[in-house]
Amino acid sequence: MSPIYESEKLLAEYLLFHYAAADEILPPGRAWPAGMSAALDFPCRTVAHFSGEQVARGLDLGCAVGRSSVEMARTCDEVLGIDFSQAFIRAAEALGAGAALEYQRLEEGAQRTALTARRPAGWAGGRLRFCHGDAMHLAADLGAFERVHAANLLCRLSEPQRLLERLPALVQPGGELVLATPCTWLEEFTPPAHWPATSTLAWLKAALAPWFSLEREAEEPFLIRETARKFQWSTAMVTVWQRSKDS
Repeated sequence: MSPIYESEKLLAEYLLFHYAAADEILPPGRAWPAGMSAALDFPCRTVAHFSGEQVARGLDLGCAVGRSSVEMARTCDEVLGIDFSQAFIRAAEALGAGAALEYQRLEEGAQRTALTARRPAGWAGGRLRFCHGDAMHLAADLGAFERVHAANLLCRLSEPQRLLERLPALVQPGGELVLATPCTWLEEFTPPAHWPATSTLAWLKAALAPWFSLEREAEEPFLIRETARKFQWSTAMVTVWQRSKDS
């Protein structure tokens, strides 16, 4: 994965993306398009695609700075968050333990605004653990989970098929899988030889159908603020799967 995910710039952008209040991302006083507000809280909205009952174990792959892991812990007794970025994992560990992290929101040029990221109020418990890891080469002894979540990860892997091949062993029979991807296949992350030969959805269906049933599809917008006037405003395709009990 690209070393840019170790930079202070990307760490600050992701702390803002995961933990900032709406008016810290879209400050009042400007006529922001309504769709931009609807694109906030993406790490919470993807987790909301799981069913609501309490389960034992959850796995958050590509957890970044950990907000989706925290949300999963509301209904999982134990959550493991894994990310390839050491900087993101250090931040996730600190926030998951209740620390406050100061960071700088870039406005323009050398102008920055100091902000603080904190674990959200109302966190309902559960045991959070974070570790550095490669989603294409996961440890053999992870075991199986009732819930597995991977948001905006697939199209950032150099060989995403490796993860798809591992998923049947990661999701226990009857368990849930939520995948979200904007399908932005880029050579800097994934060599074209490893891009889906058809649409991303058709590729997922072909790879997962022997072990999973596709329960539903959805679209979830997301917004990453780079500067006061530059945003990544995108839409992720969300697919929700259930692991077959007899395969």
